[in-house]
Amino acid sequence: MAGHGAPDLRADGRGLSVVVLASQWHQTVMDGLVDGTRRALREAGVTDVVELRVPGVFELPVAAARVTTEPVDAVVALGVVIRGGTPHFDYVCDAATQGLTAVSVRTGVPVGFGVLTCDDEQQALDRAGLPGSAEDKGHEAATAAIAAARALAGYHRP
Repeated sequence: MAGHGAPDLRADGRGLSVVVLASQWHQTVMDGLVDGTRRALREAGVTDVVELRVPGVFELPVAAARVTTEPVDAVVALGVVIRGGTPHFDYVCDAATQGLTAVSVRTGVPVGFGVLTCDDEQQALDRAGLPGSAEDKGHEAATAAIAAARALAGYHRP
């Protein structure tokens, strides 16, 4: 299991504002990721949440760039890309990863990376946080974003 050895990142999210960006492809998987994210935000006490659906994973970076032009403490980006028979998979995964990283570094706003990059649909279902799934990557991405936002909020240069 990929989560073996993961730290306990639970953090108090009260008072934080979070934007959840979710792609529309692979509805069943996305429903699980979004539900896991909502549950993590609720558990952390985050009440200022905006959800925005975008067409696909490729659109997540531009959406993150737009929503971080206004005050926000964290972004959670959710999507799934399933490998096909062409290099399209590689281009979309690389563009999303590089784009979301660039937004986070440029703005200083943590972006929880909840983009599944899977070889087949079963791998995506196993990570979607659905009943019977081994992992809940939506919950993990939201928890990481909250923990990073809380850590950065406490940073003051000595």
